[in-house]
Amino acid sequence: MKLLKKISLGVVLVFVAMQFYSPTKNISPGNHTKTFIIETNPSPELKAVFETSCYDCHSNSTTYPWYNNVAPISYWIASHVKEGKEHLNFSEWETYSIDKKDHLLEELEEEVVAAKMPLTEYTYLHGNAKLSNEEVSALVEWVTQTRIIYQLGKLPK
Repeated sequence: MKLLKKISLGVVLVFVAMQFYSPTKNISPGNHTKTFIIETNPSPELKAVFETSCYDCHSNSTTYPWYNNVAPISYWIASHVKEGKEHLNFSEWETYSIDKKDHLLEELEEEVVAAKMPLTEYTYLHGNAKLSNEEVSALVEWVTQTRIIYQLGKLPK
């Protein structure tokens, strides 16, 4: 019984200590997606889809919910954002080569069509982030058109 009390106390102390050491938040000032929007020219409806369903994990600026201030949830969210940005970061769009942009658009389409993005655990608490069939179709059409522009080398200036 004494061992169980010591372990419980240790877990509580670790939990309390975690509250004082939060991961760095993914918040930067500025218009992070300007280059992406100019180059790819999504419709206003698709811009809204990117804002509600993509940018929190795939840009340099995340809008954090209140529960992000509670560890270990804050660490879990930070991990998701870090991993999301490693795969695709709309804020870094200008740094990608044309081939990489084309590939990222292809992957974006695959992930959305397979309903792997946005993540299910994200849509549980962000119901408006779940994509409708119409939004998926619009994204697929937009990706197809945008990839053609990249492949032809006719980017907006």
